[in-house]
Amino acid sequence: MPGLYVHVPFCEKKCLYCDFYSIETQGSFQNFVECCVREIHNRGATLQTTIPFTSIFFGGGTPSLLDPMQIGEILTALHASFLVAPDAECSVECNPGTVTPEKLHGYRSIGINRLSFGVQSFHELDLRFLSRIHTASEAVQAIRMAHEADFDNVNLDLMFSLPGQTRERWMENLRRARDLGTSHVSCYSLTVEKGTPLAVLVEGNRVTMPHEDSDAELFEATMEALEGWGYLHYEVSNYAHRGFECRHNLTYWRHDDYLGFGPSAHSTWQGKRTWNVSSLQRYLEAIHGGMSAKAGGEKLLPSMLRNEYIYLRLRSEGIDLEDFHQRFASDLRMDNQLLIDEAFEQGLLVENHGVLRLTRKGFLVCDELCVELK
Repeated sequence: MPGLYVHVPFCEKKCLYCDFYSIETQGSFQNFVECCVREIHNRGATLQTTIPFTSIFFGGGTPSLLDPMQIGEILTALHASFLVAPDAECSVECNPGTVTPEKLHGYRSIGINRLSFGVQSFHELDLRFLSRIHTASEAVQAIRMAHEADFDNVNLDLMFSLPGQTRERWMENLRRARDLGTSHVSCYSLTVEKGTPLAVLVEGNRVTMPHEDSDAELFEATMEALEGWGYLHYEVSNYAHRGFECRHNLTYWRHDDYLGFGPSAHSTWQGKRTWNVSSLQRYLEAIHGGMSAKAGGEKLLPSMLRNEYIYLRLRSEGIDLEDFHQRFASDLRMDNQLLIDEAFEQGLLVENHGVLRLTRKGFLVCDELCVELK
């Protein structure tokens, strides 16, 4: 089930922890929209694929800075250039401080059927530390406006392991997400990414990050609470009511193909990975000059595909051993017998109907297991 991704690089204010390509701007977005449309048409004409795409995702940056007409122009280009399934999931990432009832109704009217709000916290101290532009009350209001605009598929991004964050303060965030009737919750641990303002603060001893034991405790509390409230824990950081799993993210985790448009966007298509320039100016210049915005690419070797399959599947739906054998002509159990047996004994892995899955305890050491499995 391939997907389509559009990277909108604009932000009103860049958050101190973010290492995605984005720029702070209050300028006109129409030049970007027109170039994105042109890139989409060019790629569609080159590929001429009739494979149906089952998801469209506007990420960023802050895509909700674009108005419905601008999002609609890009959607129209995608539908004109590719075969989009009639029931395709169409998502827009939103900052709560950038939406209005009119904008949300406009998104719904052009075919957007899923919203993802970068809330991060319902506590003002946390929001100020993270340099978010919205307040807690604006986050609550945005979610209510989304429901009033007939969006029943709404995700909240929340962040734990913030400096000074207590267990009770984190649990209050989860309860607020539940009580607001959201169908999907993404919970991420705050990580220090190289080159970000947060990294500078940590390196200068002006911010002290929580100990990893505290991080693990909050992760366990998250799994227990959300699963207890009826959310399916279907990926290490993602929880959803059944039927509301993010179809676009499943494309990545199932190692399916996807096409990306816009500056810094990546694509994986028929065994090759490519990526665009991480500069809006160079992106615009390339498209206006009739050239490709591609910055580089690589062929996905069997060893790379195998390692990525293990990592992506283990952290989500689990590894189907028969599917793994058919893809890579090898037996994962036999190749890793000692490691897998030890993981069973330690309560990190279970096997049901030929699928290896992580337990709650296993999710705490997901990355370590993925590295060790060969």
